[in-house]
Amino acid sequence: MEYVRLDCRGMTCPDPILKTKEIIDRGDVEKLIVSVDNASTKENVGHFLLRMGFDVAFSEESGCIQITGTRRGPAAVSEAAENSGAQGQESKIAVIVGTDRMGKGDDILGRKLVFNFISTLKEMGPELWRLIFLNGGVKLAVDGSECLPALQALEGEGIHILVCGTCLNHFGLLEKKRAGETTNMLDIVTALQVADKVISVM
Repeated sequence: MEYVRLDCRGMTCPDPILKTKEIIDRGDVEKLIVSVDNASTKENVGHFLLRMGFDVAFSEESGCIQITGTRRGPAAVSEAAENSGAQGQESKIAVIVGTDRMGKGDDILGRKLVFNFISTLKEMGPELWRLIFLNGGVKLAVDGSECLPALQALEGEGIHILVCGTCLNHFGLLEKKRAGETTNMLDIVTALQVADKVISVM
């Protein structure tokens, strides 16, 4: 098959990713052109195509963003397969953060607590595997966040940080993200599925 065109304009996450995955799963696609109409979907679909072994190019005309994926070889190893061979790691902990403060009662205290929580995560050692930020939690990974240095330090130590692109776009923070990888709901669900343990802060 030479190429497939997929129109995902008007769709919200995770539908464009799932539609793209459905086409790729056929196994005979060498080139895929996906049309979208917002920046967060562009980021999500582009990232997904890269993970699946495609070279990615972008173009835009009259508000329509075209993402062209060209297969560069065998599909990238899935995240689950990639991590199933990890040696010497008894447990993989995923921490999902859906807020920029902890607890109820006092917002100032809540922000201090979430800062202390993020700063102390390094004490989990090698078991800390993924950090996932959703909803208000994405505000911790952007310019001006007190948590940013701690997150960047964790990232430097090899901790994979996922930041929801749809959430960033909702808050108008897509261009202000300074830590982690802008990601989509499919990647988040896959990470939670692979993790041995999930800690949730909402």
